[in-house]
Amino acid sequence: MHWILRRWEKRRLRYPIVMEFDLFYELAVPDSGARSEAQVFHETLEELCVAETCGFRTAWFVEHHFMRGYSHSSAPDLVLAAASQRTSRLRLGHAIVPLPYHHPIHVAERLATLDILSGGRIEFGFGRGFSPHEYAAFGVAMSESRERVAESLAILRAHFRGGPVSHSGRHYRLEALDIVPAVIQRPHPPLWMAAVSPESFDLAAQLGVGALVGPFKPWFMVRADIERYRAALLERPDQNARMDGINTRVGMTLGLFCLEDGQRARAVAKSNITWFYRELLRRTAPVLEKLHASYEFYRRIGGLKFLLEKTISLAVLETAGMVVAGDPDHCIHRLEQFSAAGVDHLLCAIGAGGSPSDVVIESIRTVAKYVIPHFRK
Repeated sequence: MHWILRRWEKRRLRYPIVMEFDLFYELAVPDSGARSEAQVFHETLEELCVAETCGFRTAWFVEHHFMRGYSHSSAPDLVLAAASQRTSRLRLGHAIVPLPYHHPIHVAERLATLDILSGGRIEFGFGRGFSPHEYAAFGVAMSESRERVAESLAILRAHFRGGPVSHSGRHYRLEALDIVPAVIQRPHPPLWMAAVSPESFDLAAQLGVGALVGPFKPWFMVRADIERYRAALLERPDQNARMDGINTRVGMTLGLFCLEDGQRARAVAKSNITWFYRELLRRTAPVLEKLHASYEFYRRIGGLKFLLEKTISLAVLETAGMVVAGDPDHCIHRLEQFSAAGVDHLLCAIGAGGSPSDVVIESIRTVAKYVIPHFRK
């Protein structure tokens, strides 16, 4: 393993990685009632316009259902369509799309439509989802999730290649279907996969897709996962075939709040971002407490979930490397570890927990003024 990682480090010296700064949205509407549901949607679109002028690379929107308060992002493709008409450079991340809930034809059609509307700025992330409630509502067995993802991805890639799509699998049977429209990015929009278990990072490397690391795990575990992913990439026979649609990037979600007044930034994070992580752990509890087929890793980190739930605080989250909050110097110092470990995209959950939009914009501007330039030197 060590000689593989040394090979990767030599490649990094030849091709330096610049850590991009992205935004990550759950569209939270906390019960505090500080902002209405409609306000959250409209103000988020305004935040994206500001972020584009400030040098942020991509805005990512998740897909969740039946999670009132924590996430109202149940139709992210529509939000992204609206964002595509308000921005011109900001890339738009449709991720993750829980493929088992959707027919792959619908996914292919909507993804291509977004790619056209945005002028080729869509990034597509897929995964299995983690909510038993969502699986039950959509009538899909969690035990089938890996099979359905594999079949859906095969159908999507067939559509990207152009021409009629045929597929014969356990869950989907298509015969010479002419699916329209077609994506305009070539060979297709960058593909990402949600990765939680260590084995998921191996699979992402095998599939030639980027790895999206959610906010579930502490940094010491994510760092090991990134090393595993990089090592698996180096074992690919086409490791240099980036122009063939191979995505070798790692994106990591992080609760980030940066203001020139560090104490004020920490006060906002202590209230809102800590609430976000408490809600996140509460939403994942059904998977952690009950062993669902093909979701064994969630059970294995159940002990960690119990520990965080009982002692969760801003200090604990910062120690775990899941949150960074403070003034620019503090944030730069904390973020350097992620860049050094090979994180290509930092998905900044600046608005996590429903922080007021004016404060979110202030933090976006502060990150743009002090933090982003440091990592682009």
